[in-house]
Amino acid sequence: MTATRRALLGAALATLAAPRLARAAWPERPVTLIVPFAAGGGTDISARVMAQYLERELGQPFVVQNRAGAGGAIGLAAVAGSAPDGYTLGIINTPGIVTIPIERNPGWTMDSFTFIAGVVEDPGTFSVHPDSPIRSIADLVAAARREPGRVTVGTQGVGSAGHISMLLLEEAAGVRFEPVVYAGAAPSAVALLRREIAVSTANLGEALTFARQQPWRTLGVMSAERHPMAPDVPTLKEAGYDLRGGSLRGVGGPRNLPAEVVARLSAAVERVVANPEFRTTSERAFQPLRYLNSADYVAFLREADATHRALWRVRPWNQ
Repeated sequence: MTATRRALLGAALATLAAPRLARAAWPERPVTLIVPFAAGGGTDISARVMAQYLERELGQPFVVQNRAGAGGAIGLAAVAGSAPDGYTLGIINTPGIVTIPIERNPGWTMDSFTFIAGVVEDPGTFSVHPDSPIRSIADLVAAARREPGRVTVGTQGVGSAGHISMLLLEEAAGVRFEPVVYAGAAPSAVALLRREIAVSTANLGEALTFARQQPWRTLGVMSAERHPMAPDVPTLKEAGYDLRGGSLRGVGGPRNLPAEVVARLSAAVERVVANPEFRTTSERAFQPLRYLNSADYVAFLREADATHRALWRVRPWNQ
């Protein structure tokens, strides 16, 4: 083989190897972490806490970018439509990841994503202004019975965790509320403080954060038992409505992420969740942790999809 042919062959082999080397070196530049809701809510807090520790694990900045709107569909579309190179990831929430494709065609499905790990499971709540005459879930139901369709409830979009929580209580109690849609839990909280709405839905971590910063009363939590983070808040089951609701938040990216990226990111998330400092930080930020590896995360989402399709058949939430 001539020197010229050897040089050409070497260049060709180097070209073929370059993508593999680039993948193995991931991340070589900052990573964008998309939050499909407004700043200040529970999902945003989850992302910002996680980003700090992923930066330490992986040696590159994780830049949180809020892409709110359409109940999370806009942000999720940005994740699904990004290049599958590991440089655009997102915080993926239930129920939106399953409810949005059920109610409409957002241009993506669950199959449009690579699911890395579940990190936070945050039960739903109903809250009011402390000056409200509504002081319990029983009071809330009674008010809705007196004025059907008049009690305003702030949600984070059609099909969002708050919206589904409201529907579940409506069905269980035989009442009707008036949903008012916001781009996230924080705007809904502001509306409640301004008395523009009577009730705000929020996940527990959000409700506890809001209560620490301003006047706030949480009526009930949608968990099987009283939550360790809020032992004084009764469950809806105690009011006679055995309901579960809220949000599982995890890390994901677009479909077809390279195996090398998935492996490195999965290992990094697992180390972060096991880090005692991260766990303490999450507790202080009212982030109830529940780690699910990729397989368990996907299984959880498939079950959630079946559950919400069953609800859709009896109570379409876009009507």
